[in-house]
Amino acid sequence: MQARPLAVFDLDGTLADTRHRLHHLERRPRDWNAFFAAAEHDAPLAEGVALALASAEECEIQYVTGRPERCRRDTEAWLARHGLPRGRVWMRRNDDRRPARVTKPELLRALARSRAVRLVADDDELVCDAYERAGFTVVRARWMDESDALKDAQEREGRT
Repeated sequence: MQARPLAVFDLDGTLADTRHRLHHLERRPRDWNAFFAAAEHDAPLAEGVALALASAEECEIQYVTGRPERCRRDTEAWLARHGLPRGRVWMRRNDDRRPARVTKPELLRALARSRAVRLVADDDELVCDAYERAGFTVVRARWMDESDALKDAQEREGRT
């Protein structure tokens, strides 16, 4: 294990305010391209940003998101633009449609094989439950209102 532990942060609903783009998921069919294209306009969530900045004092920051790989450039630019700590961004493959409660803990367990994970912050309750079952210390990001459309999309369609 390396000396500096990891603090791992989700993006949507934890660091980034997605409310302005949820309307793309509230209709049928869902417009995933528009939902992700609008992510660059997300406002930062103050509570999540403050936690990331405080965590960076003792930890290396990394990001685990359900966003597809095709969003990498906009995602990394958003993190830099809002002054978030530099860190590796782990994204799902463009064709990976498994639920976040499966993909995210799988990735975190792989990270934990070579690094200590001090905490992981996420807004998805099912993901948080899975992290806790795997033995991780979880900060449940409850600072943004829940969206039924987003919860359904995360669980049924594995897109975020």
